[in-house]
Amino acid sequence: GSTHVRDGIDLKRLMSIVVVALIPTIYMALWNTGYQTHLRIEGILESQGLQPADVPGWQAAVMRNLGLPIDQPGNWAANVVHGALYFLPIYLVTVAVGGAWEGLFAIVRRHEINEGFLVTSMLFPLTLPATIPLWQVALGISFGVVIGKEIFGGTGRNFLNPALTARAFLYFAYPAQISGSIWSAPRSSEGAFDALSGATALGAAAEGGLESIEYTWFDCFMGWIQGSMGETSVLACLIGAAILIGTGIGSWRIMSGVVIGAAVFSVATMSASDTNPMFGFPFTWHLVVGGFAFGTVFMATDPVSASMTRTGQWWYGALIGAMTIVIRVVNPAFPEGIMLAILFGNVFAPLIDYFVVQANVKRRLARVA
Repeated sequence: GSTHVRDGIDLKRLMSIVVVALIPTIYMALWNTGYQTHLRIEGILESQGLQPADVPGWQAAVMRNLGLPIDQPGNWAANVVHGALYFLPIYLVTVAVGGAWEGLFAIVRRHEINEGFLVTSMLFPLTLPATIPLWQVALGISFGVVIGKEIFGGTGRNFLNPALTARAFLYFAYPAQISGSIWSAPRSSEGAFDALSGATALGAAAEGGLESIEYTWFDCFMGWIQGSMGETSVLACLIGAAILIGTGIGSWRIMSGVVIGAAVFSVATMSASDTNPMFGFPFTWHLVVGGFAFGTVFMATDPVSASMTRTGQWWYGALIGAMTIVIRVVNPAFPEGIMLAILFGNVFAPLIDYFVVQANVKRRLARVA
């Protein structure tokens, strides 16, 4: 009959559009990983008087076999290839292990493997540091798929974002590998490459405030900084946001709500403390450091775990933005607050929608009366 509105979108097309929106962040994950690695290798070689052949690690060996430099940050092709040598193993382990769990549950439940894991398998590696051990990647994606999605019934029934659930597990189980010194080359026998590491901009700000960040605001906006592979570039995330909003896949209300909630709480806490440097951290910097932009665009807008109602999406986004600032500012031990804030918002999304629907019902009943 005429009771249904049909269009050309289905799960496969929806997931494909999200992957297309992720392409700019994937590119930055490859280029910036190689760029940061070459930048620090260049500094170590100059300070230690060593040669590129002295750099340990299988990635460096592959680069030498390909005839590409490993100490020239200005070489675009070398940056992308070297970054791919870090990113691809993480991605392949994610796909292999997560796909195996998806297949196992599909066999047990006797249904086809759907496309829901396509986006999860792309989002999860982008939230990880380049040097995380591969066994931790396998453990994290196993937890995210099984605990975060499959035990609740699979795609479309999970109330937590599976990729964020996987990262949260690693964040608390192995904090040394998931945060802090992200860029750390394999150590040589002499220990010459131990200094090839550094704190992220958000981690540095939590310790010493804005003055301790060695990057400019524009560097952080473009993504030329240290951090998890796909989360550094705000520009890449904005391009993805434009694609998601233009195609109707991502909710602009949620994105706007996150920014507004973060702005209000950031301004409200600017002068609340003289001892904690994060209380004086400007709102404009909150937007460009850490995974704020990536989480706002790709994680908070997950259509399954986010609020469904239009009014609820505003409150859901505002809750995430406010909680991000609260976690970052009040507890600097967890400088990356967007991840925990989104999981917090996921838990409250059904409750927010319930109150929105009930308020709408009351208004209609009053109008009828």
